[in-house]
Amino acid sequence: MSGTTPPEADFEQAPGLLDGATTLTLTADQCDLAYWLGHVAQGTLAGRAATGHAPEAATPDHMREDGPLRDALILELGFRSVAEEKATRILSHYVASAPGITEMEFYATQLVDEARHSMVFRKHLVELGIPADKLIPTIDEMAADYTRRVLDPVEEFAVRVVRDEGDFIGAVAVFAIVIEGVLAPAAELSERKWDPLDPAAGEIARGTAIDEIRHLAVGSSIIREHLLKHPEYRPRLAEILERGRRLWDEVPDEEFVMHREELFQEGMLQHADLVGDYEVWPGKKLIDTTPRERYDMAEQWTDEMAAARMAYMGITEPLTRAAREPR
Repeated sequence: MSGTTPPEADFEQAPGLLDGATTLTLTADQCDLAYWLGHVAQGTLAGRAATGHAPEAATPDHMREDGPLRDALILELGFRSVAEEKATRILSHYVASAPGITEMEFYATQLVDEARHSMVFRKHLVELGIPADKLIPTIDEMAADYTRRVLDPVEEFAVRVVRDEGDFIGAVAVFAIVIEGVLAPAAELSERKWDPLDPAAGEIARGTAIDEIRHLAVGSSIIREHLLKHPEYRPRLAEILERGRRLWDEVPDEEFVMHREELFQEGMLQHADLVGDYEVWPGKKLIDTTPRERYDMAEQWTDEMAAARMAYMGITEPLTRAAREPR
């Protein structure tokens, strides 16, 4: 299928999340159901549909050993699996309220994407040694505080806009700009930092990132096209973005991310021989980074990506780290 799969959906050829999300242009018309069935299900996921990684990308023995490195990945995947489950449930409202077939088909495919992400994160937890029959209770317990304090307010915000306020375009902005636009750079960091330590986790992150590029690009194009046809919608969009900024000022996401990064730091140093001279970004060895440095770089990527996508959409309101401070 690689010969007919477009580059942005090809597992080997697709750009990284940051490059793709800032430069790639895709529309809902392009990314319809036929596109997803042909180029995602049979292209991106070829050989990786069940677990998110190729069979040869095995989970290393050291990732099944008790310790901070395994703990960091278990927390990361557990939290992300719950977040993707939330996203799937939220997107059911988008499918139901889509104004046309084009939008309905695209958000139906995104719903499946997010459900798949949740599934492959859960399955890798089993590969890390969590018993399958205890998987869901284990995830629910570990993510209970994160769900209540971070995910529940995000879900409430998105559902209120799409279902209660009946604003489909506003809801697209909530997902593409506020939710995925802020969380995607952390996903980029995940792929980069786990690649030398757990090839399976690196491939899982790679596959989900390819999907997120498409989600961000199409969501941005929907908003851009709407603003070109309905410039009078701009004040309403600005109001929704302001609510989104306030939301991210209020939720304590940094607390949870930094805890994982501190565990990762301890575990990474214990396995320094595996990390070697690997560069997590140009000119910076992963082994030389600190938890705060990695977190701040993800924040910087957030700002850069948001600026590029919003410029494409013709939106002048900033969605930057400075706008989200203080925490």
